[in-house]
Amino acid sequence: MKCSYCGANIPDGELYCPECGTEVQIVPDYNPLEDVLAKQVKGSIDGSTRPLDLYSDETYQQALSDTQPQRRSQRRRDDTGRQPSARSRREAEDRRRQQIARKKTLAKKKKIRTLIILAMVFIALGIVSFVIYQTSYSALIRKGNTALGQNDYTTANDYFNRAVSKDKTNPDAYTGLANVFVDQDDLGSAESVFLDVITDQPDNAELYKACIKFYVKTKQTSKIPLLIDNCDEASVVDALKDYVCDIPEFSLEEGTYDDVQEVSLTGNAASIYYTTDGTDPTTSSTKYSEPIQLAEGETVVKAISVNDNKIPSMVVAKTYTIELPVADAPAVSPSTGQHNAGTEITITVPEDYTAYYTTDGTDPTSDSITYTGPVTMPDGQTVFKAVLINSKGKTTQVTTRTYITD
Repeated sequence: MKCSYCGANIPDGELYCPECGTEVQIVPDYNPLEDVLAKQVKGSIDGSTRPLDLYSDETYQQALSDTQPQRRSQRRRDDTGRQPSARSRREAEDRRRQQIARKKTLAKKKKIRTLIILAMVFIALGIVSFVIYQTSYSALIRKGNTALGQNDYTTANDYFNRAVSKDKTNPDAYTGLANVFVDQDDLGSAESVFLDVITDQPDNAELYKACIKFYVKTKQTSKIPLLIDNCDEASVVDALKDYVCDIPEFSLEEGTYDDVQEVSLTGNAASIYYTTDGTDPTTSSTKYSEPIQLAEGETVVKAISVNDNKIPSMVVAKTYTIELPVADAPAVSPSTGQHNAGTEITITVPEDYTAYYTTDGTDPTSDSITYTGPVTMPDGQTVFKAVLINSKGKTTQVTTRTYITD
């Protein structure tokens, strides 16, 4: 039997629908239309010649109008024709609640099964993801760094090389390989790791940055400007602009001067360092703060700029030569001639010069007798020669005097 309200199946013996709780109609309602229909049929059987026309029969129409409200208002009754008792209703309600509880239990079990299946799916996906991750680039890098931290260089090298085979453009694996050599104090091989791959991938700015970080870490920042200067890729140079530092500018052109000079250094960098002994400057060299004084002779000034990132510029060098005029040959008195015994010989010595002399006719040098004051003229005939030599070793012409004493 089906429920007339919701259409659900109603088991035999049930007084209420298990789905919506509507009472079950056991005894069919009285329908006046049935009486009218029976009369019409009976009249036909008795030989009436009037055609069976229910729709024009006034009795039928009246019965139809009377039936509708009766069908809507008539209550369902049990098989005795009486309203169901309170006990029957409670029992039916209990059965309905039990059925609802069973459905909830079944729904809960279904939900639990669904959750278990979903959990198993997630666990399976997690296992698959874990397996995939273990062979991923990032996992190989992590394992390589772990082995490196344990000084297991062979294993670390293997992991990093496997990572390179997965992604040849990512700098992390090359940094790992370089660190394997750094930890073994082999900076040359570590540097080669970067330089070799940069040669193969000259347009990979990230590799350049990794190499620069390596130079900074190993305190080889002086190699950074040369690395960038050798790059022909404009896009890479632009990407490395934070590491580029302009060279300092010199106020004096290099060349030869006949007077003492000074040179100033300028630039837009944070600091400037220089040397005058021919060595390349570093951040440990003299920091520029005032003009550099150039003394007589040759001076090679080398300088670098250092930006805020502690990256130096290329080394720029200029050579200056200061050649001061050489003094004339020394003035020696008295002049050549015959003089009394005991006459004193004097030499005029300019500032920054030292006088040397001989009395045997040979040309004086810095190894000859140093003039410190008047010299007593020897007896007989003497050839006296004198020369001036400055602090830079420059020598004047020789002055010669010949003396004869009485």
